[in-house]
Amino acid sequence: MRKANSWLLIAIAVVVLAARVDAQKSAPALTTQDYIDIQQLLNRYAFALDTCSNNGYDYADLYTPEGVFYWGINARKSVGREELAEAAGGGKLGCKRAKSATLENPIQGHITVNAVIEPSPEGAIGKSYLVYPGERGIIAPDAEHRGHVGGYQDIYVKTDKGWRIKKRIHIFPPNVPGTYVFPAD
Repeated sequence: MRKANSWLLIAIAVVVLAARVDAQKSAPALTTQDYIDIQQLLNRYAFALDTCSNNGYDYADLYTPEGVFYWGINARKSVGREELAEAAGGGKLGCKRAKSATLENPIQGHITVNAVIEPSPEGAIGKSYLVYPGERGIIAPDAEHRGHVGGYQDIYVKTDKGWRIKKRIHIFPPNVPGTYVFPAD
């Protein structure tokens, strides 16, 4: 029985590995410039979100026109430019959060680290950790929003305006980015 289970596990591992290799073969290779451009997209994301620049539309424009941000909890999502601008605190909301920031009630600073970017048939996929600064940095006002708070999992596509986010989901602890499957649309 033990021998049969071992062979079954080996067979499953071979099938999974073959499927991954096949998927990578069908994905076009990314250039060094593609990796740099996607990393810059991720960097612009944090600044656009934290500053609510251009009334949240700088954040929204980091996505494709039909781009989706899944909030991860309760299956909330923002779809398209207007909803994404509102997700950044702008749009018809007018960036009130950014205007009302004080030392006692600061804006949450988004720091994404350890981005892993891989080619995919659509363009590229990625995952990264999300970290908020500690108490002395003042940005994170409470223990719930201090330190590691999950991360992101992404699908990127190359458009005529450069690389854009097609789908992004915030993964909350204890889940680790890259282990989650996007909701069915």
